[in-house]
Amino acid sequence: MSQSVRPKKSLGQHFLKDQNIARKIASSLTGYGNYTQILEIGPGTGVLTRFLISDERFTWHGIEIDKDSVQYLIETFPTISPRLTEGDFLKIPLPDLASGLPLGIIGNFPYNISTQIIFKVLENHHLVPELVGMFQKEVALRIAASHGSKTYGITSVLTQALYHVEYLFQVDEQVFHPPPQVKSAVIRLTRKDTPLPCDLGDLFKVVKAAFNQRRKTLRNSLKGFNLDWESLPEGFSGMRPEQLNLEGFFRLANSFGKKGNL
Repeated sequence: MSQSVRPKKSLGQHFLKDQNIARKIASSLTGYGNYTQILEIGPGTGVLTRFLISDERFTWHGIEIDKDSVQYLIETFPTISPRLTEGDFLKIPLPDLASGLPLGIIGNFPYNISTQIIFKVLENHHLVPELVGMFQKEVALRIAASHGSKTYGITSVLTQALYHVEYLFQVDEQVFHPPPQVKSAVIRLTRKDTPLPCDLGDLFKVVKAAFNQRRKTLRNSLKGFNLDWESLPEGFSGMRPEQLNLEGFFRLANSFGKKGNL
């Protein structure tokens, strides 16, 4: 662990220090979709970077917001300098980070922005065939949750609409500096081959409206959408959002889209 780079609480930094875990995360990239570029978000002190840049399948790119980490990474791995961007992943257009080419995304994601990272990937899913990421365990479980679960929600539905989600393994607090106060977990997303059977924008609107009032029935939470409930399966209107599976949300989005509401 570099003594010259101190983890900053304001950036949500918990540097990975376990080489075995880093190797395991790096090897979780399958290359699905035949991409050749990878983007590491928040390389920090380069514990994961070391394994990624030695993977001959990929050309590594990185983005790091912390100036101290950027300087340390360039000193430690001089060859990466042209492909390391100093900046905020959430503010830079994804195509700019790999010349518009498809890329896999990987990282020990800062927990304070991990959900925002997922949503940016969803918005750019055509560029991202695969993602392997470390998340707070609670967030990882939410992304992977099935309908009927209390953790099933907006992130679950929208991620699973576009990607297959695999919960890979749990990571204990002791492998980080400083140790977080929560368990962590690594998940893998691989993009689905089949086209989305509804408009993505309509799906986002319906899912967010439904789960923003998750204690209400779908008829009540979606009343502003003026859906044609008669054309939907019996019982839909009285269900709560966590009871509805992915295909059910596709049907709601299609019903909404056809009527051109909101």
